[in-house]
Parts: sequence; structure tokens; C-alpha cells
Amino acid sequence: MEYAAGGELFERICNAGRFSEDEARYFFQQLISGVSYCHSMQICHRDLKLENTLLDGSPAPRLKICDFGYSKSSLLHSRPKSTVGTPAYIAPEVLSRREYDGKLADVWSCGVTLYVMLVGAYPFEDPDDPKNFRKTIGRIMSVQYKIPEYVHISQDCKQLLSRIFVANSSRRITIKEIKNHPWFLKNLPRELTESTQANYYQRDNPSFSLQSVEEIMKIVGEARIRCPSSRSIGGFGWGAEESKGGEDNLDVEEEEIEEEDEYEKRVREVHASGEFHIS
Repeated sequence: MEYAAGGELFERICNAGRFSEDEARYFFQQLISGVSYCHSMQICHRDLKLENTLLDGSPAPRLKICDFGYSKSSLLHSRPKSTVGTPAYIAPEVLSRREYDGKLADVWSCGVTLYVMLVGAYPFEDPDDPKNFRKTIGRIMSVQYKIPEYVHISQDCKQLLSRIFVANSSRRITIKEIKNHPWFLKNLPRELTESTQANYYQRDNPSFSLQSVEEIMKIVGEARIRCPSSRSIGGFGWGAEESKGGEDNLDVEEEEIEEEDEYEKRVREVHASGEFHIS
């Protein structure tokens, strides 16, 4: 197992408040490149978020995607239709309980990650009522978000976000299209260019050892125990603040189970109400 000395990207953004556009782009380029490789292996992650991205200890940190507990392989399974993921990052179609394209759901989650890096808050949560799950769902379904006036980003960046945050997944930008977007290509590190990546992932490259699907899914199978809550940023976010005391681990596990049950309950309530639909 590889050691990520830089910790979570979540911790870095919490310490910084928010990133500059250039710093956010630097990490987003790595995230998209990693997700692109997963998708090329027919693996969709389905729970991409800041907490599931780790950094190495180098001065210019390298990003590592982790926690594939909700991932799904199109080589071994049908298209996903279960409601999994983390509420703040979840795509509209995932809530439909119908089959959906897990790769396009990953694109939405990448967009949420980019927004959080730029703004320091979740795009679809009401900052005055962040724990109101029904309101969050409504804002996700209606793609109700805005860039605060105090955040100054380029038009290219705003345009990319607007192409990611599209409720109808068939009209959403794809990973391939993101990799060709002008904002993404600006200052793209050489090691992340298409030609360099293609050379690295060649099977005869001695520095690259390709795992079999069976090996990958074995790792995935060992990561199935998950908690769907996102941690708060600066007091906002789905779920309570992290405990500052020394509660017993058993109590924490019970709270996580209760929270997961509450999440499923809220999803069922939203479906039963018939209030929200995906066009």
C-alpha cells in the first residue's frame, strides 16, 4: 500500500479556505487524468470527493484517488442504478433509482470538487440551512448554484462548470471533452498530456504494472464498508462537525450506521413525494 504523506486534499482546502484558480486547476488536471484512466479500464468510482483524494509529500503534490468502495466495473456488472455516493457530490441521475452512466456521474462529482476548491463551499447546499437534505436535492435537480461575487475566476472556468453541472447527463460534458477544454489545457503538466500518458500506460513499459480486473475488484471488495456523509468546510456541509472529543469507536460506528439509514430514508421520502424529476 502506498503512503500518501500529504494527507487529504480536503484537509488542504480546509487549511487554505479556498484555492486560487491556478492551484485548483493543477489538482483538477490530475483528478481528471486519474478518473480518465479508471474509465478507460471500465471502472467508475461513484464516490469522488475531496476526502477520497490523497496527496504525496512532494513540494508540488501528486494527487492519488482512493476509496473505491462504491466503484463499479462495466466489465463485471450491469450499469449502476443504486443511490450511492455522498450527498453534496451526488449527480441528479443517481437519485433517479434508474440505470445511469456511472462515468457521467463521476464527471458531476469532479465538478463539485472543482467548485469546492475554488469557492471553499459546496455548490448545492444552502449555506443558511446546510443540513436540509430536501433543499439540497431540490438545488441539485434544478442545478441551482452560483459563484459568489468575492470569488474571481475566468470565463473559461465558469463555462466549464456550466457544462459539468447539467441535470440531463446525456448533455453533460464528458471526461474526454474536459481534457480538450481550453481551461483544462492551460499550463497542463507534460506528464499529463495524452501522448505522455499513452506511452506510460503501454504494457511494455517496465515502470508500469497493469493489474488484472480480478486484482482490482478484489481490492474494491475489501473497501465496501462506507459512510456516505461529507465533512463540513468552514462550518458548512452535509453532516455534523467532526467530534473533538474521545468518543468510543463503537459509538462512532453506530452514528455512521444511523446517518446512512437517515440518508436512505431521506432519499426514499424525496422519491415518494414526486417533487423532483430529471428532465
